Amino acid sequence: MSIKIIRAERSNLQEILDLQYLAYQSEAALFRSKDIPPLKQTLDNLMEEYEKGIVLKAVTEEEIIIGSVRAYEDAGTVYIGKLMVHPDYRRRGYGSKLLTEIEKCYTGKRYELFTSTKSEDNIRLYQRTGYTIFDQKPINEDLIFIFLEKR
Repeated sequence: MSIKIIRAERSNLQEILDLQYLAYQSEAALFRSKDIPPLKQTLDNLMEEYEKGIVLKAVTEEEIIIGSVRAYEDAGTVYIGKLMVHPDYRRRGYGSKLLTEIEKCYTGKRYELFTSTKSEDNIRLYQRTGYTIFDQKPINEDLIFIFLEKR
């Protein structure tokens, strides 16, 4: 299947938010809780992120959004977040492609993102694409955030 990765438009934000709610169900299952930030985000929150930085979308030939990622820059560091791929399209390299393309939007910068110790697939993806762990932050006894960077 051929996909293209392009900049999202404001009119795409509801579809991206719907994808986010679907894509983060596996993350919610890891934590045995639907009370995780990606599942509580509103369209207004996403619009604020859209205005602050860049939102990319991965689309099929039929213009169906199957993935997305967003980022913004602050003081020379690019903060990457909400990298997601529709569950039916995972393990095909689309997450890596989205990550590579968002980095191209901010060349020559330091990139930072985070995940949790429970998200082993995400950790492997990030390390495979050149990110290294530089910090950890315990949130509670079951949850530790891992911060990764790429220079």
